[in-house]
Amino acid sequence: MDDLFAHKGTPRWTQTLAPGAVVLRGFAAESAPALMQMIDQLTRVAPFRQMTTPGGFVMSAAMSNCGSLGWVTDVQGYRYARHDPLTGLPWPAMPLLFAQLAQQAAYEAGFPDFVADACLMNRYAVGSRMSLHQDKNERDFSQPIVSVSLGLPAIFQFGGMQRSDAVQRIPLTQGDVLVWGGPSRLRFHGVQAIKAGTEDYRFNLTFRKAG
Repeated sequence: MDDLFAHKGTPRWTQTLAPGAVVLRGFAAESAPALMQMIDQLTRVAPFRQMTTPGGFVMSAAMSNCGSLGWVTDVQGYRYARHDPLTGLPWPAMPLLFAQLAQQAAYEAGFPDFVADACLMNRYAVGSRMSLHQDKNERDFSQPIVSVSLGLPAIFQFGGMQRSDAVQRIPLTQGDVLVWGGPSRLRFHGVQAIKAGTEDYRFNLTFRKAG
């Protein structure tokens, strides 16, 4: 593998959460300005929007996608789609930096064969949150989830296989990358309400092998 992040992206330290689940602390910190610039460019093509759940609730975080598939939700359900329902156009292509970051982070976490085809971009304003849920709209659960934190700090909730299981509360700051797969792939997870800080938003890039 081309070790893109061998010097500037090597984790400052690795925190193990559960079998198959780790936080690579600071892994993307030095790449954060370039990642933020790319998010801005991508969302000029596919703007952030607050999607609606099948039950009619408006989601707290604003979302968009890049890659060959994009995650969407509306009254028809949760699913992946090749076209942005807002514009009718294909989702913008995933930047090479995004794809390489996701692949290298997965490799560092013990998943050497991960190649993402979908990146869900979340934007959290102060007060926004994400309730506990499972990522289970993907076809292949043998592939991990790679989640990159940018901007405002967050408290990530990492639970068990049932919604009622106890959760770990993990502080995440800019450049932290969380990877979970294997026996932890279907654990419930979420984000507590974002608190005010020196940035306007928290951004999150979630990479998946969806198709």
